[in-house]
Order: sequence, then C-alpha cells, then structure tokens
Amino acid sequence: MGAFFQSLGRTITAGVVVLIVLLIIVGAATGHWIQVGTQGWWQFAIRWLHIGSGVMWIGLLWYFNFVQTPSMPKIPDAEKPAVTKVIAPAALFWFRWAAMATIIFGVILAWMNGYLGAALSLRQPATAIGIGMWMGIIMWFNVWFIIWPNQKKVLGFVTVAPDEKAAAAKLAGLASRINTMLSIGMLYFMVAQSHGGL
Repeated sequence: MGAFFQSLGRTITAGVVVLIVLLIIVGAATGHWIQVGTQGWWQFAIRWLHIGSGVMWIGLLWYFNFVQTPSMPKIPDAEKPAVTKVIAPAALFWFRWAAMATIIFGVILAWMNGYLGAALSLRQPATAIGIGMWMGIIMWFNVWFIIWPNQKKVLGFVTVAPDEKAAAAKLAGLASRINTMLSIGMLYFMVAQSHGGL
C-alpha cells in the first residue's frame, strides 16, 4: 500500500476513482444523480476547478511565505542548494500555473454565471466578488510579471551579476509578501459574495 502512494500520479488517479465511486454510491442511495452535460453541471465543474486551482495557488503562496522563506536562514549553506535547485523550481512551476488556472477558470465561471461585466466594473450585485477578482488579477500579475521573472534570476535560470540577483530576490520577496497580504482580502471577498459577508 505504501508503495502505491509513493507515486503522485497513482495517488491523484486513486482520488478521482474514489470520487467517482462515492458519487455512484450517493446516487444509488438517494436517487439523485449528477446531470453531466447540463449547464448547471458545467458551472459546478468549472467552479470546482477554479477552487481546486486556487487552493493550490494560495497554498503554495502561503508555503513560500510561512515556511520556506522564514526557514532559509536556518538551513546550513551546504544544504540550501536542495531547496534552490530542486524544491523551489518545482514549487514555482505549480505556483505560477495554479495562478493561471485559477484566473482562467474564474473568468470562465463569471462569464457562465452572467456576472463577469458587473464584477469587473464593481457593480451590484457582483461588487464583492468583483473586488475579489481584481485582487486576484493583481496577484496573478505579480506572479507572472514580477515574482517569476525575478525568481528566474535568483535560481540561476537567467545569468545575472550578484548584485542584480540580490535585487531580484528582494523584489520577488516583496511581491510575494504583497500577494500574501492581498490573499486575505481576496479570499474574504470571494466567499462574501454568496455567503452574506458584505
């Protein structure tokens, strides 16, 4: 059993299988089956993908800010390449593509539900989610156009002078902290729209 779960691919596949089995059991027990292919199902499916992508994005953002960055000064210099050459590049890959997926699925979801224009222009009845969307867009911009280009310099994907590397690390760190700050309000406004928080 332990060997099975050593593979991320098998673990994800097993998660999908467990989900399908549970949906079949619930459908058989209640007589309420998912109406795959209907507009409502597609709206739900896109929302599920949007939330899943967002969990990965914000989870990695918080990992960087709550775990990796504060821990780096405590790691002996001889061991730091394990983080900078192996862990950080992989985490940044999933981080930036989770940000992209979150934005794409969020825009599709807002369009499918008919509130994209109202949300982006901060009009009622989509003001709260619109504020959350704009905060998310700013965060996405920071990931793709500030954090990632500077992290490429820090990680050595782009060769730069040591002083430019230090400046890039500082700028990427600042943008990451700004995103952490924005994530608190962004999550609040996203949830507030449909749960009476505004």
